[in-house]
Amino acid sequence: MNEVTKETEEHFKLDERLKADCEFVANMGLCSLLLMNNASVPWFILVPNVAHTTELTSLPITQQQKVLYEMNQVSAMVTSLYSPDKLNIGALGNVVSQLHIHVIGRFTNDPAWPGPVWGQLAGNAYNEAHLIQQLTDIRAYLRL
Repeated sequence: MNEVTKETEEHFKLDERLKADCEFVANMGLCSLLLMNNASVPWFILVPNVAHTTELTSLPITQQQKVLYEMNQVSAMVTSLYSPDKLNIGALGNVVSQLHIHVIGRFTNDPAWPGPVWGQLAGNAYNEAHLIQQLTDIRAYLRL
């Protein structure tokens, strides 16, 4: 069920690792919203649809503000739909250099707590019915 986001900026291409690990949720405006295909935690990734971008600070300020606005929308959605104990938000880029921002709902009883989720969660892909329900709920909340 992997959908590939449409290229909204000339030569933009989503990194192959993000395509392989995530499900496309929606285009939010500037960013594509992806859902990490691991049901252990609600894990979302925002990817600005801007070619050859590795750092948030290299975007024009108006695009930085748009990314922040969309990140806040996703954070509100995660808080509302999942009620996490903590939100983890980060843009590391050590493995995938393409600019992407993680918004992850964390729980004191999740499998990686209190450590980071990167490389710590066992594979736990969504089953088809759960994935469809997740995508429906997320899109409805975000009105996308």
